[in-house]
Amino acid sequence: MTCSRYELILSCETCTLLEKLLTRFAPHDPRIIVGPRTGEDAAVFDFGDRYLIAKTDPITFATNQIGWYAVNVNANDVAVMGGEPRWFLATVLLPAGQATAGLAEAIFEQIHDACAALGVSLAGGHTEITLNLDRPIVSGTMLGEVTRERLITTAGARIGDAVLLVKPVPIEGTALLALERAAELRARGYSPAFIARTQGFLHEPGISVVAPARLAAATATVHAMHDPTEGGVMTGLLEIARAAGTGLAVDLDAIPILSEAATLCREFGLDPLGTIASGSILLAAPEAAAPKLVATLGAAGYPTARIGRVTRPEDGLVATRAGERVPWPSYAADEITKVFA
Repeated sequence: MTCSRYELILSCETCTLLEKLLTRFAPHDPRIIVGPRTGEDAAVFDFGDRYLIAKTDPITFATNQIGWYAVNVNANDVAVMGGEPRWFLATVLLPAGQATAGLAEAIFEQIHDACAALGVSLAGGHTEITLNLDRPIVSGTMLGEVTRERLITTAGARIGDAVLLVKPVPIEGTALLALERAAELRARGYSPAFIARTQGFLHEPGISVVAPARLAAATATVHAMHDPTEGGVMTGLLEIARAAGTGLAVDLDAIPILSEAATLCREFGLDPLGTIASGSILLAAPEAAAPKLVATLGAAGYPTARIGRVTRPEDGLVATRAGERVPWPSYAADEITKVFA
């Protein structure tokens, strides 16, 4: 259990309450290396010569390709902690009155294909037909492993680190809008080619960050990696600062936004900086390592930009545009909820 996928649907007061609850009911087993903490992507357990990484996450926005989403968003959170995703368990809830053999088969084919692409084994789970659902829900649990010395946490960011963004934003938000609102986009005059291309963002540039996370960790010293999801890239940055107990200085103009994403977010009145952003990685590394990371990741097909630096906690969160300080963009809920509410 982690906070990062919960806190964006909650008010700030409730976020504080959740943090208090997590502290109050914190586990006492010494083998839990990373437990429920704000901003951390998964739990970590000591298994002797290596650590077990465990992540669980539901898919609630998407219906199209829901099985693919479930595997990849859970694998991402294992990968950004330096781990290798190994085993996946799926809880599949199908809506009563809509569940068919074809629907179940399609979801399981998506899960199988996504697992196969990552070298992950589908190890078990649970399936049922459930009352009072209007769409399928898939909740996944991904287990992975990492050697002790290769564990990376969100809390590892250090004062003076460069902050990099690997792959532009918001990849998942763009794919979701194109997949779930295709008919509406056609009615608004968008071409079939544009809709098909943005639907394809699920696979290219893709919501998976397993490969670039693996490459980043192998290229240079990386102090922290984080998978920005609900609340978009700005909330992911906030989570890094809260987890590490630091400040951040971020140049909003340096954050790369996909042109198609900008178009669709503008169409639906969304801020792309606050729209669900799976498919990208926020990374903190020593300043000296930043040029090599940018060059290596970029050469491998993962465009990477330096967007800020980690600062002292007393410096707080500083966002700039055109060199001038502006309010830090914050969101009571992920921007995409405006479309799916």
